[in-house]
Amino acid sequence: MNRFRVVGFAFALAAVFGAQSALADNATKDDAVATVKKAVTFIKANGKDKAYAAITAKDPQFVKADLYIVVYGMDGKCLAHGANEKQVGRDLIDLKDIDGKPFIRERVELGKSSPKGFWQDYKFTNPASKKIEPKQMYCERLDETIVCGGIYK
Repeated sequence: MNRFRVVGFAFALAAVFGAQSALADNATKDDAVATVKKAVTFIKANGKDKAYAAITAKDPQFVKADLYIVVYGMDGKCLAHGANEKQVGRDLIDLKDIDGKPFIRERVELGKSSPKGFWQDYKFTNPASKKIEPKQMYCERLDETIVCGGIYK
């Protein structure tokens, strides 16, 4: 009987440490802010064409664990996407999350009214887990664009 408790305890520990290990692989809020700032600096230094291509090509400087960069025009058009190149060029202004929240429209409105960086909450499919999860997106306005990087909670 005692041996069963030890085995059960070992499985419980493995589950706890496995979950903590998975969380340790997720990007943090600090990672999102730093990566967005790095992308903004890169865009300013190298121009939009080169920067958007690098972001969409998943250049390692713009990716960390489940964090990637996206860039939208103030009209909701996707200009660069570090997880799904098929989104580039698409008008996503009316895209809604699973709860019906028009998160791109909200992001554009926040970008217009927030001269500094801002955070936005919504739900989105995590490309790593393939599950819809709560997400927080950090964004900064750059000219007539919004540069964003998000974390999954």
